[in-house]
Amino acid sequence: MFVAKTINAYQEYYENTFKSGQIGFVPTMGFLHDGHISLVRESVKNNDFTVVSIFVNPKQFGQNEDLAAYPKDFNRDRERLETEGVDLLFFPDEVEIYPEKNQLSIHILPEFTNILCGRFRDSHFEGVALVVLKLFNIIRPDNAYFGQKDYQQFQLIQTMIDEFNLAIKLHAMPIIREKSGLAMSSRNSYLSPSDKLLAANIYKGLLHIEEQVMANNLSLKDVSLEYTNYLKLKSDKMKMQYIEVYDRRLKPLSQLETGNMFMGTAVFIGNVRLIDNILF
Repeated sequence: MFVAKTINAYQEYYENTFKSGQIGFVPTMGFLHDGHISLVRESVKNNDFTVVSIFVNPKQFGQNEDLAAYPKDFNRDRERLETEGVDLLFFPDEVEIYPEKNQLSIHILPEFTNILCGRFRDSHFEGVALVVLKLFNIIRPDNAYFGQKDYQQFQLIQTMIDEFNLAIKLHAMPIIREKSGLAMSSRNSYLSPSDKLLAANIYKGLLHIEEQVMANNLSLKDVSLEYTNYLKLKSDKMKMQYIEVYDRRLKPLSQLETGNMFMGTAVFIGNVRLIDNILF
């Protein structure tokens, strides 16, 4: 596996090795878990070459978020990717991606940023869109793989591909969960063993809401109160930030649409913020 730390090094490798084959791309921020590896395996299986990037993007973190503390283990990540058959690891530093003050930015309409995580993470999705667009232009993939856990992010990237006429096929891969049901996340490393068990109730609560909605025991307008009460019964340590229901394109629902619904939530356990969602 070749490790490219600069854009020039990647471009040279691309011209010499990748140019004639189909490229799959998995962008990550590192500290890889089995969820990331499921994306890598899908890419390796379905492409001639697979590229993985590790870059902790400062532009998608807010002032009081965990940029400085975000977990890292480059050597472990490199070994895992090499074992999985990845052809190239793109590992740039911040100066390589943002060499000087940006003169251009990406503006996202409020109808997208004023829902779900966008309501609470100012300029987060502008930062996501900017770095992904830059990475797409650098890597020049045919296929890109994203996890469903960051569902709002996936929908944003799909919209960007459509509206900017990018010749990339986007693939959403299912959430990989721990045995308890907790969605795998690099931020799970912040949790104590007891808090990890507690965090499994985030997903169990979503399943409870789904069951109640589908049995016509709960209206869409009462979802937030029911979910809050569910979490409180488990522990006062869990604080819901939001729970919202949309169709699968993240458009408002006027009524139940079985098979076309998305429900997403963000929950704090102490100062650790975790997200999860289900489709139903």
